[in-house]
Parts: sequence; structure tokens; C-alpha cells
Amino acid sequence: MTTPAPVRPPTATDDDVVGLSGVSRDFGAGPVVDDLDLSVRRGEFLALLGPSGCGKTTLLRMIAGYLEPTAGRVTINGTDATRMPVRRRNIGMVFQSYALFPHLSVAENVAFGLRMRKVGRVERDRRVHEALDLVGLAHLGGRRPAELSGGQQQRVALARAVVVRPDVLLLDEPLSNLDARLRVQLRDELARVQRETGLTTVLVTHDQEEALAVADRIVLLDRGRVAQEGTPREVFERPRTRFVAEFLGYRNVLDLPGRGRVAIRPEHVRVHPDGGAADAAPGDARDVVVLDGTMRSSTYRGTYSTATAVVPTDGGEAEVQGVTGMPEPAPGDRVRVELPVSAIVSLEADPEEVL
Repeated sequence: MTTPAPVRPPTATDDDVVGLSGVSRDFGAGPVVDDLDLSVRRGEFLALLGPSGCGKTTLLRMIAGYLEPTAGRVTINGTDATRMPVRRRNIGMVFQSYALFPHLSVAENVAFGLRMRKVGRVERDRRVHEALDLVGLAHLGGRRPAELSGGQQQRVALARAVVVRPDVLLLDEPLSNLDARLRVQLRDELARVQRETGLTTVLVTHDQEEALAVADRIVLLDRGRVAQEGTPREVFERPRTRFVAEFLGYRNVLDLPGRGRVAIRPEHVRVHPDGGAADAAPGDARDVVVLDGTMRSSTYRGTYSTATAVVPTDGGEAEVQGVTGMPEPAPGDRVRVELPVSAIVSLEADPEEVL
């Protein structure tokens, strides 16, 4: 088995606002970020996506200057910022916890960064009003954070970050404290603000739907390294390895005879009673791969049921999740499982499998 080609970012250009070269961070128990290269292009909305502990927040904090790399180099607008303190980096940051000053009004919170930069009062007031208007809160400038909803507080935090006109806007899980409906609403707001301002933006999230909805490019991290990067469509529709596929919801990862390791999403798989599938030879067809199997279980969902069946693979028996019509086969019944060829994704070996 050959080693997969390393995932590397495009060659750095003058359009790169952020650059990381060979960056590592070790807290004493092994690297959390491990020899990572990354560039963020001017005006780009980049999402750092991955499970808890993959290094995405550590990476963001090194860009911001809250952490220094153990090794490697960080640049902002071509200037070496590896050891540069936070106050000298022209960044805007929105935290998961909002981090608003409770004793200041909304307008005073938004103005805080401008005061630190010694912007004159007239200009400061104008820019605060513009920032609050951008997030739809110009009418609430006199209120205190405690008088606002969670969504409104997050909008204030966003206004405070963009008002300083940063070189890069950093968002650390900014929607994770909100309920599902409000998360979707604020997610769309983030995308709109980024489009209207043109700010180079880096979002940290563990939510694949959030990343797919807002990002121009996704960098998926696994144990401090880049597992895959590309446009949302490229990453979602063509995962490279088992880790990427399973993280993105490809619950079926199989070693198919003649095809090697493949992945397919459950919604593309059809499970039929034995004899109910399309005419095709088991294991091979032009448009569909058909496998004989045994029904394990099903879950009724109204007009259809989700099904789990056991099928033979190169690695022995494996479970496949799919969709069945009504009435669904009973547990223990023989079934035929259809995998459309167009929905099957061929996978490479994960790096640890070839070491």
C-alpha cells in the first residue's frame, strides 16, 4: 500500500493574509498542532473543521497571538508575527463566550477597540454606528449586555470585532452556545457580514453543516494535521480517507470486492426484500452494485424506514445503513442492498495505516 501524498496548501502569494509554515504546538503530552502549513487568502472565508481535540482552536489562538508556536513561523500580511504580541496584530476576534464587558453599554463595548487605537471621538462614533447597523443593532446602543438575548450579544461581539477593520477576523465556535434555530439565523448573518465587508475570516467549528454553509474553503483537521482541504463541495462529495468520510457522515465504509475501500452515504443506499431489487448480478452492475445480505434492524420514519443490513465484504461481514420502502423487511430476512455507482467514493488509506 502506498503512502498518500501529503496535503499541502497552495504556494503562498501576495494575496495571502495569514501564512503558517511548519507550525507546531506541544503542551507537554505530544503535539496538538503538528508541523502544519496553511495559508489564508485575502477576502477568503476559511473554516477550520474537526472534532474536539483536533487542534483547531490552538491553531486559531496562534494566529491571534494568544499562544506562541513551539516550532514554525506565523506571518500576517507577509510580516513575521510568530512572537508578535496580540496588541500589535490587527485582528478582530469573536469568542465562544462573547466576552462582553458587562458594565459597558453596547456602543461602549463596540467602541473599546477603537479607544485602544486612539481613534478620535467623531470617527469613533461614526464607525460604531456603522458596525451596529451592519449587525442590525443600531437601536440598542445604549443597553447593557445583560439586557440582550444570546443572539444579540453575539451580534455585539461581531460588531466589536469588525469595527476595528482587522486584517483578519477570527471566530472561535461563535455559535455553539445558541439554540439550533438561532444558530442557523446567526450563521447566515456571519456569511452576510463577511460578504459585505470583504474581511478575511477564519472560523473554528466542529459543525460540518455550519462550515459547508458559510466557507469558501474548508480545512479539516485530524490530530493537529490537515486531513483534507478544498471547497465545501470538494470535501463533502469527495472525502479522501476513512476519517474524513466518517466525520462527514458517510456511515458506510466498506472494502468491496474489486473496488477496494469505498464510502457511501446512507441516504443513497436502498435495501429491498430478497428479489425486490433491480435486475443486476450480485456484486457487479453498470449503474449499481448489488449485495445480498441479511436484515439486522429498521427504524420507522413515516413514508420510509432506515435500515441496517449485514453484507459480505473483502474484510468479512459488515453492516450497511440505508433506506427501505414500505413495508420494510423484518429482522433476519434476506435482502438485496443497492449501492448506486455514482454515489460510491473510493478512499485512500488513512496515514496511520501505512506507517
